[in-house]
Amino acid sequence: MEKNIDNDFSLTPVSREGRRGLISMMAIMLGFTFYTGTMLTGGRLGTSLTFGDLALVLLVGDFILGAYTALLAYMAGKTGLSTHLLARYAFGEKGSYLVSGILGLTQVGWFGVSVVMLALPISKVFGLDVTPVILVCGALMVTTAYFGVKSLTILSIIAVPAIAILGCYSSSISIAEVGGIGALMSATDVSSMSLTLALSLVVGSFISGGTLTPDFARFSRTPRIAVVSTVAAFFIGNILMFAFGAIGGLAAGMPDISDVMIAQGLVISGIIILGLNIWTTNDNTIYAASLAFSNITKMPKKHWVLINGFLSTVFAMVLYNHFISLLSFLSSIIPPLGAVMIMDYFFLNRKAYAGAFSEAKFAVVNVPAVLAVVAGGIFGHLPAGIGCLNAVFGAMLTYGIFTEIKVWLVRRREERAAARLRKIA
Repeated sequence: MEKNIDNDFSLTPVSREGRRGLISMMAIMLGFTFYTGTMLTGGRLGTSLTFGDLALVLLVGDFILGAYTALLAYMAGKTGLSTHLLARYAFGEKGSYLVSGILGLTQVGWFGVSVVMLALPISKVFGLDVTPVILVCGALMVTTAYFGVKSLTILSIIAVPAIAILGCYSSSISIAEVGGIGALMSATDVSSMSLTLALSLVVGSFISGGTLTPDFARFSRTPRIAVVSTVAAFFIGNILMFAFGAIGGLAAGMPDISDVMIAQGLVISGIIILGLNIWTTNDNTIYAASLAFSNITKMPKKHWVLINGFLSTVFAMVLYNHFISLLSFLSSIIPPLGAVMIMDYFFLNRKAYAGAFSEAKFAVVNVPAVLAVVAGGIFGHLPAGIGCLNAVFGAMLTYGIFTEIKVWLVRRREERAAARLRKIA
């Protein structure tokens, strides 16, 4: 009997045959970073900052995001492992279930919320009942996610240029309406938002999603391709999304480019750009969520795509109306998860990753890693600084400290045991 092949490598490293080149990975990662929430943030920044401050914040913020995701991408490109399998090294076999549970629940929730974000304007524009629109949108997104990375690549190759072209066309209309580039650059005379808050919004807009970078970067043929495609996607994709939102916000007072395009009379284009934007991100979302639950249950990813997609689509309106605050809270503790994995790989436990994954020995639960995530969450809510960066560096620092304490305690226990044996002898 022929054994089923897991082409998504849910519980194993990606094989050499499954690895992809730069063009394919660029398409996947650009589709990942083309995110509606980024445009909304761009609209808010565009109406609150001078052009110079906006440019500075975007460059610095995307540099931070690029550095964080590049480290995770390198780990994935080197090992071929997903976020959840990498987590076994830092958190332990059962400890990785905590990582998978938090990431999985968050991504399933956001999938449902995003489906409603697409269904509501479609139903409003075309006068349709929202329920069947939700079901159709959810089914389409689940279908492409079901077929894995190949479908994600094809969708991204179609969606990324379409979003870029339509966004640029709409932005050109907005620029003309305000009187040209010069008028746009001087539209906001004084920044009404602090640079610290603006930087927090830029970094915070995607650092949680960026923690899932290994789920996609692991398909890169080399670590260099993983890093280049990830960093380029954040500097191209993220800055484009922020720019579209900022230009639309300045010209029309609307942060969402789909609303701007509809106001410009580009109704179909507005629906298309919103649909493709949410579709590419949501496919990555449900794909990552399904990898998370596959790590916990050992069921194939494809089964979890269907289960997660069905549940989040059926309960999409409930999620949209009631769970935003819960999902936001869960998202706030995600950056420390990635921070702990980065600290473990690059500073504390590098040699453990060199061997074959199938032969690796994992702790059941690595307590210092779990405590570091809690500490990172506390650091992230400090009143000073940039919340998500506080969480990342707080988690890294405390993980290093807790690990040293654990090593010292183990050494002390061994010394006491040896001393007792000498007394007995």
